[in-house]
Amino acid sequence: MTDYLRTHTRLAPVPFVPELVLHQADEPIALWTETEADGVSQPPPFWAFAWAGGQALARHVLDAPYLVEDRAVLDLATGSGLVALAAARAGGRPVTANDIDPLSLTATQANAAANEITLRTVEGDLLDTKALEYAVILAGDVFYSREMAGRVLPFLRRAASRGALVLVGDPGRAYLPTDVMIKQASYDVPVAESLESVSIRHTTVWQVR
Repeated sequence: MTDYLRTHTRLAPVPFVPELVLHQADEPIALWTETEADGVSQPPPFWAFAWAGGQALARHVLDAPYLVEDRAVLDLATGSGLVALAAARAGGRPVTANDIDPLSLTATQANAAANEITLRTVEGDLLDTKALEYAVILAGDVFYSREMAGRVLPFLRRAASRGALVLVGDPGRAYLPTDVMIKQASYDVPVAESLESVSIRHTTVWQVR
């Protein structure tokens, strides 16, 4: 898996979070197309890009470290691990990066090593659990489909109802339920135009009520 990661990405600073570097794809569409080719059975390569929601959430946490400092943090659907890395850099202890894609967690560990950051990874679907051990739950760009939104929102609201701080970074995806959220901050985030059709996405950090 590490060889696949290194073949398809290069290490580069994150546009909106230049304190951190990630293994990022130079040709997003080519990599995306490859994962959809016949005979390739793997999830889309969400781990190869710095998505707008993740960048905004990482920026927010780094600029307000008191949100996570000395608190147990879960980065849900971590992708590249960007938000988990930011939380760990800001003083979160321990920080856990979770994803259902093993290649995502390979990328997360490689990115953690590149930034000299230590964090935990947990593979699997946590959305039917209570995740009681986490005081802070962070989720970047998780409302991209009706199915995902329908599963992730109850998980996040359960966590918020037991007193966890739940923050979501989102650039206005179609299934974002803003009626159960409180706006915390907004940013204009540089993104890959080949993926987003624009070069800047106005992105908001929300707190789940």
